[in-house]
Amino acid sequence: MKNGKNCETSGAFQHPLEKYFRDGIKYTTCPGCGNGIVAQSVLWGIEAMGGGIDGYAFVSGIGCSGWIPSPAFAGDLLHVTHGRALPAATGLKIALPRQKVVVFQGDGDLGAIGGNHFIHACRRNVDLTVICINNGIYGMTGGQAAPTTPDGLKTPTTPLGNIERAFDVSALAITAGATFVARWTTWHAAQISASFQKAVSHPGFAFIEVISQCPVQYGKAAGMKNDPVAMLAHYRKNSIPVTAAAKLPEAEKEGKIVVGELLCKPEVPEFTRELARVKREARLRKEGERR
Repeated sequence: MKNGKNCETSGAFQHPLEKYFRDGIKYTTCPGCGNGIVAQSVLWGIEAMGGGIDGYAFVSGIGCSGWIPSPAFAGDLLHVTHGRALPAATGLKIALPRQKVVVFQGDGDLGAIGGNHFIHACRRNVDLTVICINNGIYGMTGGQAAPTTPDGLKTPTTPLGNIERAFDVSALAITAGATFVARWTTWHAAQISASFQKAVSHPGFAFIEVISQCPVQYGKAAGMKNDPVAMLAHYRKNSIPVTAAAKLPEAEKEGKIVVGELLCKPEVPEFTRELARVKREARLRKEGERR
């Protein structure tokens, strides 16, 4: 957009992803936020797969990450209450099993109030693609400690340092029964896009964790206030591929971010297909009883 006009009509450069946005590319996120990287990574994945955005439905909850698809994306959107994105997405998938349902949740939305919904969606192996934007803090509501906040970090709710152990949400997804799990950082934009393409094609619960910078809130708590470049450099320096991490002793992995595709089990039965099978069997049994 330029001076409130569409770039295409003004003669200026038009972003190649602008066609996926409802009214130009308009975001109100803080400067340096990782949401824009995640949004572009997902949309480049949709672009690479072809077919446009019409085959997708996007669900999000309350939090900074909830505004990635809603109201910006020019597609079907469902913006629900805090922590409830996954039950809403499950109902949507049952009603429209051919639709690719993509869920955006923050680490607080997914790991705290939405925690039970998360583990049961994993357990059921519902065919959803869930992208968890993990910035390690409650960024939208003042920078409180979240379930993923590192030990010792000083926040408005932990002024003497956080004493609660942080969730590893990817490990939780694997343990609870997810069948595709990947972890990247916002430094790995191309890898996020590639994993997204695999995730939406995967016949089951696919989970992508994206470690993302929040320079305003997390950066303030971690001593990198308003320096997203330093945070991205930190991700680059401290990330190690899962294949390399497997060869290292635990002590050498301390403080590192293990990135890559952590799990892929496409052979596990998927929930909506199993539900359709049970319905067919029940219908056939009822018809047999009538005869």
